[in-house]
Amino acid sequence: MKEISASQAYRLLEPGPIVLVTTSLEGTPNVMTMGFHMMIQHAPPLIGCVIGPWDFSHHTLKKTGECVIAIPAVDLAETVVDIGNCPGDTVDKFERFSLRTRPANDVAAPLLVDCLANIECRVADPSLVDRYNLFILEAKRIWIDETSKERRSMHQRGDGSFTVDGGTLDLRKRMVKWRHLPQDAPPRAKNTSSELHTD
Repeated sequence: MKEISASQAYRLLEPGPIVLVTTSLEGTPNVMTMGFHMMIQHAPPLIGCVIGPWDFSHHTLKKTGECVIAIPAVDLAETVVDIGNCPGDTVDKFERFSLRTRPANDVAAPLLVDCLANIECRVADPSLVDRYNLFILEAKRIWIDETSKERRSMHQRGDGSFTVDGGTLDLRKRMVKWRHLPQDAPPRAKNTSSELHTD
């Protein structure tokens, strides 16, 4: 076996699909790309998100305590990367990238219409923000676009390349310990031979 730097752990344990996070401060919305997030518990549904002070959204989320996590499909791949490379304090990303929005129900941050899902969130525990830039969010509402033809999400590999959701392996019958959980999660990708190229 070959040893690599421990600093590369994030490339082996990627946390889930790349997402977009919207916030709003005093009526001005912003959006950022985020790759470091994780589910923490089922009830209440808590999500851990790392958003550092180098991101303009850090200040807004810290001040307002609310945001929307939007899950894009691969048809937005290039836009997602471009949003991540664009400063939110000087650029209106919604205008630059022609992002369609609609108002959320419980938070001021907007929903992103062209994403597969939007999760309205409020900060449930700010105690780890100053030390680790870790926001503990509680999901309040989830909105799903059931009409989207593209259902594949993308996962960062930490070097500018991404893997794409393919087919699903259904082993629910073996998961006896978790049968009580609801089965109404958004549908995942179907088998496909398509590949994502971000050159």
